[in-house]
Amino acid sequence: MARIAYLREQLARAVRLAKAILDQQTAQRLQAFATECRTELQVLTQKAAA
Repeated sequence: MARIAYLREQLARAVRLAKAILDQQTAQRLQAFATECRTELQVLTQKAAA
């Protein structure tokens, strides 16, 4: 469960920063990281639910 909470925090931060930052390359990297976090979150929550 600690990993799930960590991923949720990182996802929220990445999304918030990607919206606020002016550098496109950095914003794209943050969005990619957010996507990775979402994917891992889905996997972990499915395992936790099973």
